[in-house]
Order: sequence, then structure tokens, then C-alpha cells
Amino acid sequence: MTTRATQLKRLIGAVTVAATVATVAACGSGDSGDAAADGTVTLEFAQWWGAELPAGDFDKIINDFTAQNPNIKIKLLSAPYASTKQQLVTAAASKTLPDVVGLDGAWVNDFAKQGAIADMSKLMTDANYDSSQLASQIQLDGKTYMIPVVNFVYPLFVNKDLLTKAGVADVPATRSEFLDAAKKVSATGDNVKGWALPLDTAVPNGIQNDVMSWLWASGGSMLTDGKPNLTSPQVKSTVEFVKSLNDAGVIAPGSLTMKEQDKVEKFTNGQVGMMIDSLAHINLIKKNKPDLNFEVAALPAEDGYTGKRGIPYASWGIGISNSTKHKAEAFKFVSYLMSQETNAKLSTIANGFPGNKNAEPDFSNSDPLFKSAFDIYKQGYPANEFVGLPKAEDLMRSFDEQLQLVLTGKQSVDDALSKSQESWTAPVHRRGARPRRQR
Repeated sequence: MTTRATQLKRLIGAVTVAATVATVAACGSGDSGDAAADGTVTLEFAQWWGAELPAGDFDKIINDFTAQNPNIKIKLLSAPYASTKQQLVTAAASKTLPDVVGLDGAWVNDFAKQGAIADMSKLMTDANYDSSQLASQIQLDGKTYMIPVVNFVYPLFVNKDLLTKAGVADVPATRSEFLDAAKKVSATGDNVKGWALPLDTAVPNGIQNDVMSWLWASGGSMLTDGKPNLTSPQVKSTVEFVKSLNDAGVIAPGSLTMKEQDKVEKFTNGQVGMMIDSLAHINLIKKNKPDLNFEVAALPAEDGYTGKRGIPYASWGIGISNSTKHKAEAFKFVSYLMSQETNAKLSTIANGFPGNKNAEPDFSNSDPLFKSAFDIYKQGYPANEFVGLPKAEDLMRSFDEQLQLVLTGKQSVDDALSKSQESWTAPVHRRGARPRRQR
């Protein structure tokens, strides 16, 4: 799956992984038993979020819920991402998940097919919950299994000084403007290029973040009715555009073995004028290069496109164990996290964007670029069709391999898309979960 928007913080607390794994294993029993004699229900909530947030902030949000709902207690099972994933994958297979679980979209398909996570569409109906307030839902066969709570988006980063030096007055808003700007930046010399494209097949998330993002920015889709449709005119146009950038010589060298961190390093060092990247890297870039004059913008769309623009994202998702005896109470907790006020607070402390469309983070203590990115986010919609697909990383890798043959002149775009379509429609890759965006 993609390098998550908060992966840089996942190393924090790594020394406690062994102890935390043991704790989650001991507590994740699949249900919390019957209610106490006084009617109090205890919900176990396993996630990696608490390990990535400032100390005490997440606890306060949880305590506010229990103060409002004294009959429900929350037992936090917090661990770094890697150990949380390890434990939840094991627990899902044995149907012993804690009552409420933090989810990565890459896990949803397997967990749902194993019967480990509950259909939240039914829980929303039972609770008379207004799902129109949700920015997106991750569904399989029309049923919601994960709700993105906080989203971490990937806008266009632009080195303003390089564009100015190249004579580019405005940030590109269309594909043709982007190509023109990339050509002009590349023509300035000093080994500077207009764009960076990481395509290392060992970590193939460049297909998601740097290639398909062009498709989603123009309202396109790589799926039809949840199944791959890689030979569509929209996907072909996207790949042809990436090829045109390569043919024009505006992509930073070493693209075929470049990883995401290499892309960020090149941008930080002023070697590329533009890149598509996670907001999580804003503070890192400014720490390493305080004088770098850059801004964030919406991804350029296909010329003539006037609709809403999709923006790539990673998210903290949430789901409910299918084996918990307390689904109603668990969904009450989920609905609290997704409420306008709470979701705004959580997204603020996480430097992410709300899963509730009506919530707005407090940017008063944040870098102004986060506010700029939020304005972009509100004007479009979160788009990542790899979320929930089975074997998502394998799908990216197979597409990556075919794209590399296109960029090295060894096959046509049509052949690459046909071969990718054939690979993606193998039985193991069919019927993936898919995001349902709210208009």
C-alpha cells in the first residue's frame, strides 16, 4: 500500500513494540464480554493513532466521550502502525478483533471477506445516522466496512522560485500548462527538472500517488462497477500524458528506481520544480530547507475539465468487529469520532483533514500551507481507488512494470494497458472494496 501520510512518525515508540504487541494480543478477545452489573459496557479500541499524536491529546478526546456516555468505557490499545497491523491481521483471521479497530484501507477487503468486520451500513440505518455528512466510505458489494476518520492528502508542491526563474507566472492548473511549466523549468539548466516521478517497483506507490492521481484530478476512474477498466479513454489519456512528460525530458533522472523519499529530497534541494506529495512532508521540508519558497496547489486537470477534482489521500479508517456483542455502543463511539466538533479536533491535532464534510480544523497554530491545502481539499474530494482493493500493492507493481516498458520505448501505451488489464482481472484481484465519495 501507499507510504502513509504519517509514516515518518511511525518510528516513534518502536522500542515498545514487543510489549505493546503482547498487550494487544492479551486484550483483543473479539468481544469485551457481557455488560457489567451496573450496565456499563467496555469497548476495546485498537489503533496506531495514539502513538502518532501529541501525548495526552487523544486521551482527552476519549475522555470527553466517556463523560458524555458514562455507561460506555473505552479501553485504548495503542501501538505503532506496524505492530497494530500485525496484531489485527492475526486477530481478523481468527475473528478475535477488539470491538473497534483502526483500519488501513489495504486491510478492508481481506477483513470483510473473512467476516471479521461488521457491515456498518446496517449499523448506520439502525442508528438513524445521516451518512451524507461523511466525506467518503469504503465499501464492498455496496456495504460500508470502513469510514475514513482523518485524511492525509497529496497535493501538488511547487517551488515558486524555480517557476519564477523559468518565467512561469502562475501555478499550472491544467495538464498542458503543467507540461509547459515543466519544460521551462527544465530549460533553466543546472540539472534541474520540472517534475519527479518515483517508479521503484519495490515500493510501487508512485503509481497511486504520482500517476493515477492525474486521472482522479480530472474526475476519472480506473474502475467500472468495482472492476478494473484500464483500457478506458480516461486511463489511456493519463498514461499518454505521463509519457509526454517523459518524452519531453522534464522528469528527474533515475525515475525507474526512484522512491518517494528520493523525490522529496530532490524537491527539498531545489532539483525539481514540482512534485505530488503528502502534506506530512511540509514540516520536514521546512526543517531541512527553511528558506525554500514553495506552495501547495490542486493537481492540474485535463484541459477543458470543469468538475470537482479528486485528490489522492491516505487515511485513518475505523471499523467495528463483527464478533463484538456491543455493536450499537461501538457505532455510538464511531459516530462521536465522526461528529463535526470531535472530527475537527482530531484532524487538528493530527495535521490532517476531517472525514466529516462539515468539520473544519483549527489552523491558528499550523503552517499556513495546511490551510491552503484544506481549501483545495474542500473544493474537491478524496480519491484513492486502491483503497480496499485486494492485493493493492501487487496491482500497483504490475502496472508499474508495464509503464516502465512504455517510458523506455519497449511497448505502446495500448499494449501496456491491455496487459495491465489482463493482470488486474486475474481471479485473485476481482471485486475489491471501493471508496464511495459523498457529493
